[in-house]
Amino acid sequence: MTAAGDVNSLSRRGFIAGVSALGALSLGGCAGTQRSAYIDPAFRRTAVPFDRREQPGTVVVDPHSHYLYFVQRGGQAIRYGVGVGSDGFVWSGVATVHHKQEWPDWYPPREMLARKPEIRRSMTVLENGALGMPGGPNNPLGACALYLYQNNRDTLYRIHGTNEPWTIGTNVSSGCIRLTNADVTDLYDRVAVGSKVVVLS
Repeated sequence: MTAAGDVNSLSRRGFIAGVSALGALSLGGCAGTQRSAYIDPAFRRTAVPFDRREQPGTVVVDPHSHYLYFVQRGGQAIRYGVGVGSDGFVWSGVATVHHKQEWPDWYPPREMLARKPEIRRSMTVLENGALGMPGGPNNPLGACALYLYQNNRDTLYRIHGTNEPWTIGTNVSSGCIRLTNADVTDLYDRVAVGSKVVVLS
């Protein structure tokens, strides 16, 4: 479990509550302009019936409806609202949660840096020598991230938090699945490393 700077000393849940009270933070050049933290009530976390034949502990993402389901016993699931890949960045398939991290550092892939060169202004050389952004409240990966692998190879896709809660329920990302920081914290505590993730087509 790693974090950046003073974030190590913060209570994750306490910090998220404080940020929610103050409003959304955004990353210039990557996250757009600051907007309201309002989220459509349809995308708030809730328990729902679930009839797909998946084992408890499985994560199922339905990009078209902008929902993520954490499967529980007894035909139930916890449903979360999500933001998903924009046009050209939608994907589907089965992956595995290889590892999890709180307040993760962000390393944008070369393709993203080529597509959005302006985000380099927010980057720095981190301890491992790579160009990235240290974990913290302004980081686009938010409070937590689940790293998705296929056949033991990094897909470069993540299930992660966001400092742009108004994007929940939209097609906005470069393929990652984003939740509010409060919701990804709840999901992080439920999902085990090695869990199956199904992204529907």
